[in-house]
Amino acid sequence: MSALPLIVALVLGATVLVGYALVLIGMRQEDRCMSLGKVPPSRTAGLARRVTGCHVRG
Repeated sequence: MSALPLIVALVLGATVLVGYALVLIGMRQEDRCMSLGKVPPSRTAGLARRVTGCHVRG
């Protein structure tokens, strides 16, 4: 039996987990600033806005 499916599943799971953590960090930064109408304070906050659909078009 091949271990390839297990490795692929672990890599995809880790990728999803890291992405989820980045969105959570970005959302926490937005909570402190209370400024969704302005430019995001960091890249993680920008990612959180993009993922949740609350991004500023400019």
